[in-house]
Amino acid sequence: MDRLSFLDASFLYVENEVNHMHIAVVALFEGPPPRGGEIEGMVASKLHLLPRYRQKVRFVPFDIGQPVWSDDHHFNLGYHVRHSALPAPGSDEQLRTLVGRVMSQQLDRAKPLWEIWVVEGLTDGRWAILSKTHHCMVDGIAGSDLLSLLMDSEPDSGESAPAEAWEPEDRPASLSLLADSVAAVLKSPSEGLDLLRKAIAAPARVWKSLEELGDGLSTFRRFVSSEVESSLNGPIGPHRRWHWAACNIAEIKKIRSARGGTVNDVVLAAITNGFRELMLSRGEPVEGLFVRTLVPVSLRREDQHGEFNNRVSAMFAELPMEIEDPVERLAALHAQMRDLKEHHQAAAAETLTSLSGYAPPALLALGARLFANLEQHTVQTVTTNVPGPQRVLYAAGRRMLTAYPYVPLAGSVRIGIAIFSYAGEITFGITGDWETTEDIDVLARGIEAGIAQLLATC
Repeated sequence: MDRLSFLDASFLYVENEVNHMHIAVVALFEGPPPRGGEIEGMVASKLHLLPRYRQKVRFVPFDIGQPVWSDDHHFNLGYHVRHSALPAPGSDEQLRTLVGRVMSQQLDRAKPLWEIWVVEGLTDGRWAILSKTHHCMVDGIAGSDLLSLLMDSEPDSGESAPAEAWEPEDRPASLSLLADSVAAVLKSPSEGLDLLRKAIAAPARVWKSLEELGDGLSTFRRFVSSEVESSLNGPIGPHRRWHWAACNIAEIKKIRSARGGTVNDVVLAAITNGFRELMLSRGEPVEGLFVRTLVPVSLRREDQHGEFNNRVSAMFAELPMEIEDPVERLAALHAQMRDLKEHHQAAAAETLTSLSGYAPPALLALGARLFANLEQHTVQTVTTNVPGPQRVLYAAGRRMLTAYPYVPLAGSVRIGIAIFSYAGEITFGITGDWETTEDIDVLARGIEAGIAQLLATC
């Protein structure tokens, strides 16, 4: 019986009628569409590699402990793999509208927290797979690993292997969950003493960690002490819009070689141009304005790929709206991101998250739920960059042409951007609140224009 970490469980705690905490990838494939049962067979043959796909969340009474994963005795693959089709002409806009509708619905907590939608009827004979997974199961990197695991690496893999036999483990009683959680809470002080003993044995390393923590916290204080007023923050509703933008990795590397910085710096510069054009189109001033973004940072080591959980920290960057020149904008972002790394901001965030594991679970759950309903103007957006597989993938023998990511919204953040790379392409999945981001296409076009502006200077 596996227990969720606080970070994993927090994505359940913050979820409510308007905060839907699932992530997704929308993959487009060449035709023809799969025959009936092909995708179900493909998924069934991989289920033994994906234990979470047949497990559901069990909450501990009174939130005494973190929730646990428990086998679903009524698991039904047909419930989770669904089929739909677009009416003619099957345009990209119709697909984006369908994705927005699907992502506006919460996953059923009484069942394993995932769905796969097979969508037929796209133009040029194409079809799509929408893979929707709750954030408590995976972070972006694990979601990318999951996609690679579900798909095939060869175009003709033949018939799917038969599903391996599976017997669910006994369902733990509520009293047993409660007893195990109390034991885990009582064990926490002894774990703290073990950490203290290790710290005494290596004082130099501890002192260095404390210095990095203090350095990182100093940058946090600067960010949380100021708010930014713009239309990007405010109440959100339960419905979502979704759009995308795209460019080639070769273009990004060309810009990086000519103008310096990292791939992530170039991507943030393009996103900055997108928000600048969005603000200008809304008649909002950009002089002296920045858009503060949460930038998730993966802490997943190479040997932790294949683990389906959350291993992330975060940094906070400020996207300078007032800089019109694309080269100057890129240089400013590169300097800022380098400074944030030197000040160990992500390390400080990870330390704070790990310390939360020693707080009472009931208190942590209450704090997460209160945060979900808090209107704030400290952070305006999230920009999460996930490196995907660079080899070509296949489903039912059909080549995956491209893939677009989806990032959830929460609190008073009205727009979020996920970045995904696959087979030489970088795609941007842009999530917006339905009621306040009717112009989300302006942001998408602005991102692509930002790449074009930088390319023109090379």
